[in-house]
Amino acid sequence: MKKVNLKDVESVRVTMEGAKNAYRQVPLSKNDGAPNFSFRVFTIHPDGHTPYHTHPFEHLNYVISGKGVLVDVDGKTCEINAGEFALVLPGEKHQYRNTSKTEPLVVICAVPKEYE
Repeated sequence: MKKVNLKDVESVRVTMEGAKNAYRQVPLSKNDGAPNFSFRVFTIHPDGHTPYHTHPFEHLNYVISGKGVLVDVDGKTCEINAGEFALVLPGEKHQYRNTSKTEPLVVICAVPKEYE
């Protein structure tokens, strides 16, 4: 077993083109011996967003705190709030945007361990 406090995990700025005011932490991954999944935590500050992107695996997401929108391939938005889950399917273009002027949007993202 392994226990990790998110406060103790390094926060790294997301540098992928199209990202703004977004940071990533990886509290559990293959580096910790996880056989199937990695947990990533994204903190998106006000006026920030992840890149608008796609990949060959699903995202299983949980909003820890804050509020924002999930943008789909057609540019349509779906509101996301603390306590809610979201599924992004493989190949589905998407982006997370913080819509708060004052609070960060914090999202757990579970992905296959190979895509940490």
